[in-house]
Amino acid sequence: MSDPLVTRMHPYGETIFATMSALALEHDAVNLGQGFPDTDGPVQVLEAAREAISAGHNQYPPSVGIPGLRAAIAEHQQRHHGILLDPSDEVLVTSGATEAIAAALLGLVEPGDEVVTFEPSYDSYSAGIALAAGVKRAVPLTFPDLTVDPDRLAAAFSDRTKVVLLNTPHNPSGKVFTREELELVADLARRHDAWVISDEVYEHLTYGVPHVPIATLPGMHERTLTIGSAGKFFSVTGWKVGWISGPAHLVRAVRVVKQFLTFTTASPLQHAVAAALRMGPAPLTDLSDSLRARRDLLVDGLAASGFSVRPSEGTYFVVADAAPLGVTDAATWCLDLPAATGVAAVPVSVFCDDPAPTATLVRFAFCKQESVLHEGCRRLAAYTG
Repeated sequence: MSDPLVTRMHPYGETIFATMSALALEHDAVNLGQGFPDTDGPVQVLEAAREAISAGHNQYPPSVGIPGLRAAIAEHQQRHHGILLDPSDEVLVTSGATEAIAAALLGLVEPGDEVVTFEPSYDSYSAGIALAAGVKRAVPLTFPDLTVDPDRLAAAFSDRTKVVLLNTPHNPSGKVFTREELELVADLARRHDAWVISDEVYEHLTYGVPHVPIATLPGMHERTLTIGSAGKFFSVTGWKVGWISGPAHLVRAVRVVKQFLTFTTASPLQHAVAAALRMGPAPLTDLSDSLRARRDLLVDGLAASGFSVRPSEGTYFVVADAAPLGVTDAATWCLDLPAATGVAAVPVSVFCDDPAPTATLVRFAFCKQESVLHEGCRRLAAYTG
């Protein structure tokens, strides 16, 4: 019998994260591949979830999200970015940012429409574009400077461009787009009458550089959907509480699709996130400060092992070039790494349609306990030294 999977999804089998995490378990390796914290979020945030369960918030909430959380998200956007939203129809709660991305693409992209994005890109982007039967137009970000090339960006746009899928701070590279780069994107989006889906889940995890939401640029609020994530804000990735916000007509397009994907998101966790967003800056700034220190620890350890490292400006991730170690194929090297060194990492080439420019690059996650990072660095140094 033929493969029942629809043709457009044939390139998307098991994710690299599942593969590397399985190898990490098999070889008792330090897992610096998958980007999830190995500690719980703030105690007060966890307690808010327990209180919500005890208070009886355990049945279906509204499919669009509980009013308290939608209001808290709107307050967050106004407080941090000056973005005014009506929580009744300009904010939608989703089951994580991944659902928000998929539902937005399915709601906005017709078969054959083109979607401009930057490469390397988070793996769900290509899969989501394929689910919507769209056509991906990738703009490369070249290591180590990762700056946007205006000519290559302009060449990616055409009269078929429907959506720009933006991610800043950027996974997997750790880049934070500058205002000047965002203005290039905004100008082309306006000229080609394209919508922008802006994945900003790491907005509070930046290290010495400002995060600029593209929706704050002139003429962009009315054409931008912005995605956030409690998992990244508060280190509770297993809760899968995300959101998407923007003009009512764009949010409606996402809502129509979302109601037939997950319908709704866990009620007690929504109540907890609403409370967390109103707890003031401490849960957010404490996490950023802690991650900055862990980033520095990992960068120093990788450099000492012989990698060429670009210090991350944001997110959980650092990209390192293994070419100085004699590596020519990081994809194969990473598959062998857990058994050889007891460390798991992810090749950057898996985030690209064209793997050649990133053939020697490796992504490491630093959202781990310092003791774990020290041990990972020790193992790598022993292997490379």
